[in-house]
Amino acid sequence: MGSKYRIEKDVLGNVKIPYVAYYGSETERAKENFPISGMRIQQPFIIAYATLKKAAAISNMRVGKLEKGKALPIIKACDEIISGKLYDQFVVDIFQAGAGTSTNMNLNEVIANRALELSGRKKGDYRFIHPNDHVNMSQSTNDTYHAATRIAAYLKLKNLDGSLKRLESALALKSKEFSHIIKIGRTHLQDAVPMTLGQEFEGYEGSVAYAIKSLNGASNELLEIPLGGTALGTGINASKDYQKTAIRELNNMLKARFKHSANIFAGMQNEYAEIVLGNALETAAILIGKISNDFRLLGSGPNAGLNELILPPVQPGSSIMPGKINPSMAEMLNMVCFQVMGNCKAIRESANAGQLELNVFMPIIAFNLLYSIDILSNGIDSFTQRCAKGVKANTKAIEKHIEMDTSIATALSPYIGYAKAAEIAQAAHDKGKSVREICIAMGIMDKTKLDKILDPKNLI
Repeated sequence: MGSKYRIEKDVLGNVKIPYVAYYGSETERAKENFPISGMRIQQPFIIAYATLKKAAAISNMRVGKLEKGKALPIIKACDEIISGKLYDQFVVDIFQAGAGTSTNMNLNEVIANRALELSGRKKGDYRFIHPNDHVNMSQSTNDTYHAATRIAAYLKLKNLDGSLKRLESALALKSKEFSHIIKIGRTHLQDAVPMTLGQEFEGYEGSVAYAIKSLNGASNELLEIPLGGTALGTGINASKDYQKTAIRELNNMLKARFKHSANIFAGMQNEYAEIVLGNALETAAILIGKISNDFRLLGSGPNAGLNELILPPVQPGSSIMPGKINPSMAEMLNMVCFQVMGNCKAIRESANAGQLELNVFMPIIAFNLLYSIDILSNGIDSFTQRCAKGVKANTKAIEKHIEMDTSIATALSPYIGYAKAAEIAQAAHDKGKSVREICIAMGIMDKTKLDKILDPKNLI
């Protein structure tokens, strides 16, 4: 190797490329054009795209368009990428030219050059295996980027599903553990009627179940892919049998149930499945974020807050105040949820900006979907392991609060009427006494009957 560089030529002229690089001229131009964020397309997306490229090569070989001598090294190069190799060769920034053409060509060039090596040829010898003519055969960025996004998101959702189910299980165990602990319920951040701490946690458990249900529905939408539509949905440059064969090969590799878009033109024009998934992710973030908020609020104090939950201490909470412990895991999860909500806003705005036959903002949609799935999965797992599983009830604080609960006067309404019960509640609040004490002082009713009515166990 006499030079550190090789020269490739494209429609715009010559491009100097590091000799060791497997990418080619279009990727090099994208590197120069888009030094924006330093963030690259995630590896799961690259693996999904390589899986799609492999299915395309097999399909093209089977329908007689791609010679076996070219197809087999292409397939082998795809297998290497699928196994995790060559990821350092995918260098295009997530903020790039629309539709993801730069990323598609990054795949095509890396696969072509590695296939050339496997065939005993030099990188850049595109007369034998060409990035466009052979690796991208029967494909366009416009149909494959859609498909790769949905494949990657579908596979990644399994991780999030597992994380949510582990949190749901942890909350269910706490619901049972706390089922006997009677506490004040709260509405409008004001004292309300009694409930058990277990019932409160049962609500959290149910919220996670709703998130799981929403995401399962979105996952099913991802199974429709417009593969074979090529540029616009017409299937130009793809053989008649390619589409069916490619999707079948894809399903054989992934043990999945992907299917052709019911309306391929709508599938090319819109990001319907991505919008549904984005909404489901935002719903999950809102529901999980609310649980985080409650953990922080119920654990506030220890002396000047509610202090009804004791959250596991995980690290010192202050650089200046000795002994201060913060609800670190809940704070982390809140931040994750805020980020996911922001990502989903970007997804919606990008989906809304599609025009005519294509939405060109697929790269940022794909990135934000996968990023959201990743951080939500990781954040929930950390919260479950380091907070939810170890949370304890502070029964002393809970009992103190319920003893002075004026809303317990609600139980008297059927016997003495709303107005009289409100008068008693106000008097208890003004005098700093319990509702029971005020009732006895006012001679409202027989003490035995009063105790039975006001017994928190009978109110939950």
